[in-house]
Amino acid sequence: MTTFEHAAFGDRPDLAIASVPPAPRERWLAAVVLGAQGHYARAATLLRALVDRAGDDLAALAAATLASHRRQLGGHAAARRLDAVALVAATGDEARADALLGLAADAVGAGRLTEARRLRDRVPRTTWRARVRAGWVSAEIELSADRAELARPHAEQALEEAQGTRHRIKSEIVLGATLTSSDPAMARKLVTRARDDATDLHLLSLVWPASLLLAQLDPDEASTHSQDAAIALHTVLRRADPRGRELAERSTWVPELAGPTG
Repeated sequence: MTTFEHAAFGDRPDLAIASVPPAPRERWLAAVVLGAQGHYARAATLLRALVDRAGDDLAALAAATLASHRRQLGGHAAARRLDAVALVAATGDEARADALLGLAADAVGAGRLTEARRLRDRVPRTTWRARVRAGWVSAEIELSADRAELARPHAEQALEEAQGTRHRIKSEIVLGATLTSSDPAMARKLVTRARDDATDLHLLSLVWPASLLLAQLDPDEASTHSQDAAIALHTVLRRADPRGRELAERSTWVPELAGPTG
């Protein structure tokens, strides 16, 4: 693995990106890292330039990544357009998986669960990352259908498959969400560890949703967890580009915790 591969998909998600790497794929990896850290504006600048390339797998990966960042800020409709661009450009399994999983997640956000399942089922699962992300999406589909008992195995499989630190942390959050009713003590343990690790590694894109989940799982400390979520989300929105902030402020998925973003 290169330094940027370790940062994006390995054990260095806290890598500080001081300068833009020269190679296009390294720029995509840098944008993945920046997005996970909540530096959405910097990531968007790199990704938009890559999306504008002639239609190839790297352009597709960039479009799907930008879609993911829009979706993380509650912009599912905006993400869907980018994921569609990614699917048209994609030829290899990695890019096709990212595009199809993105479209499936967009469909979950819109409440179209049958569509989400159909898209999920088309995903080539030839890499550990595709299998992990398919597990997340599958768990989210079942949670949206109020079937947490069916969501749990998907989340457990994702955690088992996760090889990168960031993917392990998110898998713990997803698994915790599936255990909220059946095993709240285990859910709290998993999500607390995930939140603490995400905080230590400056992964603000994961800190605020984990903190919100903890506010449900740990009612005695709900106000503290909500405040932690507000601080992280406010920081993320300050680091977002204008389009990202607009999507977040209009979204019903992003809570009104962060106050004015300027």
